Amino acid sequence: MKKLPNGISNYEKLIEDGYYYIDKTAYIEKMENLTNSTIMFLRPRKFGKTLFTSVLENYYNLLKKEKFEELFGETYIGKNPTKLKNSYYILKFNFSGISTDTQESTMEGFKEKVIIGIQRFVNDYKMEFYINKNQTAEAMLGSIFEAFRAQKNGQKIYVIIDEYDHFANELLGFHTEDFKNLVSKNGKVRKWYEILKEGTETVVDRIFITGVAPITLDSLTSGFNISKDITRDQEFNEMFGFTEEEVIDLMESQGITKTEQEKLLPLMKENYDGYKFNMHAEEHLYNSNMCLYLLSDYARLKRIPDNLIDVNIASDYSKLSHMLNTCKGEEKIGIIEKTISGEGITSPITEKFNPEIGFRDQEMISMLFYLGYLTIKGEEFGEPKLVIPNRVMRELYSEYLLNTLQKELQFRTPQSDYSQMAREMALEGKVDKIVEVLKYYLTNLSNRDYERFDEKYVKIIFYSIAMNLKNLYWVKSEAEVERSYPDLLLIPREQTRGYHSIMIEFKYLKKSEANLLEEKQKEAKEQIEKYSEYEEIKDIENLHKYTIVAVVDKIYIEEI
Repeated sequence: MKKLPNGISNYEKLIEDGYYYIDKTAYIEKMENLTNSTIMFLRPRKFGKTLFTSVLENYYNLLKKEKFEELFGETYIGKNPTKLKNSYYILKFNFSGISTDTQESTMEGFKEKVIIGIQRFVNDYKMEFYINKNQTAEAMLGSIFEAFRAQKNGQKIYVIIDEYDHFANELLGFHTEDFKNLVSKNGKVRKWYEILKEGTETVVDRIFITGVAPITLDSLTSGFNISKDITRDQEFNEMFGFTEEEVIDLMESQGITKTEQEKLLPLMKENYDGYKFNMHAEEHLYNSNMCLYLLSDYARLKRIPDNLIDVNIASDYSKLSHMLNTCKGEEKIGIIEKTISGEGITSPITEKFNPEIGFRDQEMISMLFYLGYLTIKGEEFGEPKLVIPNRVMRELYSEYLLNTLQKELQFRTPQSDYSQMAREMALEGKVDKIVEVLKYYLTNLSNRDYERFDEKYVKIIFYSIAMNLKNLYWVKSEAEVERSYPDLLLIPREQTRGYHSIMIEFKYLKKSEANLLEEKQKEAKEQIEKYSEYEEIKDIENLHKYTIVAVVDKIYIEEI
């Protein structure tokens, strides 16, 4: 049985050490058949980008010609090799891990990454070249091109750039002015790409660039207007990430039985699936690293791990708040409300961000799409309909909403409150404590906020509080099941089976509508009784049913 390559991004090591590989090599042929030889392809964090750059490096590297059969014999491209296999000198750069504390540290880090790439190139191909570290990053790149042309007459370079935008994303979230200075107008990063473009006139034959978002493209366009962005091309929708069929292949590779698969697949689908990058694509994709994390631990522990997301992955996605904070107040709140409620957002997706214009709502929504916080669900009037892809991303939104409200109200819910509400809900099916916390939010929000209050807003806050009980309940909302369903359903997780379940129907009344309280309570009760007739609801053990009617900041609870 082959091991799962969780955390492995070196293709040569993966094959030589006997790891299981989901074959994505057919896309090498597809890219080679494109008329453009400079390709840009973007995907969210942890979708297998670095591994794919390693696949390209090994396939096209002329130094790996003797190992071609060993490395690619069992893959699609090994059985269908292209005319360009093993025909290039590979010059590879990885711009992740750059300190962005200051403009100086950012530029020093960028330059150091350039030095590392050039040094490796010089060593691998035994070139006579002195790296003058007193030169600028762009001058170094120009110098290595000149030296290559002189020493390797007639040969060509394939430039591979991984995480091209990593430092730019960091700057955008934390140091916006530094971002503008480095990647726009006469920024030093832009000059480096101008030299790269000049290289295509002499020694550079192909370029592959990957990252997360087109954060620097517009700034670089006048100096680097040669790339074809295939990020949202239907033909390449499944190039990174796993299809459901590939997830099943992974499970079978680990000897996971059909019975176990029937338990694991819905869990993975709810938490890791849902990504689609083209309106017309048929396949939804799973986050590949999240799948590998879960299945690796499951194969080792013989049970579902307590945490469904690797702490390293979680930290990568923690930048949600910094990205949202670049958007202005009302736009930001509107985005959060629509996404958490499941309503979704219909918006064009910006293809090139211009830092000089700033981030308006369309740019912010587009950035959330590129980062994987939103994904395409369908279309309305020819524009993409964007929604939160899965539960993991929904938890991050909920956490962000609560943090934003708590900052505004200058308070933080004590952990002891969460512990108490968890005990009451799980052991007794009571919602007193969580309603008490909800009431605190409603009471302390300003009257101005009540102008946009409705049932949806109250439910969003309650939902977000419940989502913070991460290891206790599956929190399902009406929007997630897309049909007539309870506003909120809390089902104990696998490891907490036997605890109490909770179903809630919400209603909201403005102060002027307080006389309609009994009518709304009756309406909510009738809906609860209707849902109780569903077979899937009847099968839920220890189910407690509640109606919650909020009249501004007063909350009326009734257990049915």
